[in-house]
Amino acid sequence: MNTPEPPPDSQAPASSAPAFGKWLGILTVCGLLAAGAGWWAHIHGAAAAPKSAAATRGEVPPVPVVAGVVAQKDVPIYLDGLGTVQAFNTVTVRARVDGQVVKVAFTEGQDVHVDDVLAQIDPAPYRALLAQAVAKQGQDEAQLANAQTDLQRYHELLAKEGVTQQVFDTQKSLVHQLEAAIKSDQALVDSANVQLAYTIIRSPIDGRTGMRLVDQGNLVRATDATGLVVITQLHPISVVFTLREGVLGKIQKQLLVNPDLSVLALDSKHTELLGEGKLAVIDNQIDITTGTIKLKATFPNTDLRLWPGQFVNARLRLSVRQASAVVPTSTVQRGPEGSEFVFVIKEDHTVEIRPVKVAQTEQGEALIEDGLRPGEQVVVDGQYKLQKGSRVTAAAVAAASARSADPGPKKAKQ
Repeated sequence: MNTPEPPPDSQAPASSAPAFGKWLGILTVCGLLAAGAGWWAHIHGAAAAPKSAAATRGEVPPVPVVAGVVAQKDVPIYLDGLGTVQAFNTVTVRARVDGQVVKVAFTEGQDVHVDDVLAQIDPAPYRALLAQAVAKQGQDEAQLANAQTDLQRYHELLAKEGVTQQVFDTQKSLVHQLEAAIKSDQALVDSANVQLAYTIIRSPIDGRTGMRLVDQGNLVRATDATGLVVITQLHPISVVFTLREGVLGKIQKQLLVNPDLSVLALDSKHTELLGEGKLAVIDNQIDITTGTIKLKATFPNTDLRLWPGQFVNARLRLSVRQASAVVPTSTVQRGPEGSEFVFVIKEDHTVEIRPVKVAQTEQGEALIEDGLRPGEQVVVDGQYKLQKGSRVTAAAVAAASARSADPGPKKAKQ
C-alpha cells in the first residue's frame, strides 16, 4: 500500500511569511497610538499643572483697567445759582395830559435815546389855555401900573394933606394885591407852558421800545394805567440770582479781598456762555421761606445775548484754587453710605481704596480737596471689577498713563 509523501520543506516558509507580516503591522500601529497618547497626556498635563497650582494658591488674574494720572491745575471755585435777566431800567411811558394822540413817532422795537420824541397829543387846547393865562397876566399888569401911579399921586397929596391917611393906605394895599395877582398869573402861564410841553411825549431813558400800546387817533388820559409803550434798557443789563444762605459768609469774606467778583451767565444746559459781568449788590435780607440770599450782577450785554425775563444759570467765581489735584469725574466712586473714594494704583500694580473729598466738578473734571496728590495713578474706568488689593495689568496702566499725560492735542484735533 502506498503512503502519501509529505509536502516539500520549501513550501512551509512560504505559507508562514504573510501571517508574520500581518502581526508586525498591528504591533507597529498600536505602538504609534500608545506613543501619541503619551505625548498628548504629557502636553496637557504640563499645561494644567501651573493653572492647578495657581488655583490652589488662590491667585486671581490681573484685571485690565483704564488708568490716569492725577493732574495739577489752577481751578476757579464757582457758586452756582438760578437767575433771571432783568432790564437795567424799565419805564412805562404814559401821557401826562389828556387829549387825542395825533402822532406816534416811534416804531416797535426801536432803540431810542433820552428826549427822543415818541408821540404827540393834540396841543390846541393847551395853547388856548396858555394864551388865556398870558392875557390875564397882561390885564393885571395894566391895573398894577395904574394903581402904582395913583399911589404915587396920593403920596404927594398926603404930604400936603390933600388926602387922608386911610385913602393912601387903601391904595397901597391895592398895589400889593395886584402885584400878588401878577405873580399868580405868572404861575398860571408857567403851568400852561408845562401842560403844552407835556403834549409832546419824549423818552425818559436810553433803551428799546416794546409793543405799541396805543394807536394814533386814540384819546388818552393822564390817569390811564396802560401807558403808550414800555421802554427797557438792555445794556447794561442785570441778572438776579439766588444762592443758599450758607455761602453768604464766604462771599462777604472774599469781597474784602476782591470787590469785583465775576459772574458768568450760561444757558439752561450749562454749555454756552452768554456773558460775563460783575457782582453789583447782595440783598439786605435772607428769604426765610427758602433759606436763600438774592444777588444782582451787572453785565455789559453789548451783543444783546441777555434778554429781560430770560432764565440763566449764574455762576459766581468766588476764588481760584492754586495747584490743585484734578481727576476725571469717572474716577470718583460713591460708596453705599454716600462716601466718595478712588482706586489708587500702587507701584506693585495693585490698587488701594482711597477716601477723597471732592470740592467741585467742572466740565468732566473733579477737583479733589483732600485724598490725592498730583502725579499719582488712579483707575479711571473698570472699577466694577476691582476690590482692595486687586492686581491690574501693567500694560493697561502704561497705555492709560500715556493717554492722560497729554490730553490737549487730542482734544484740539476733535
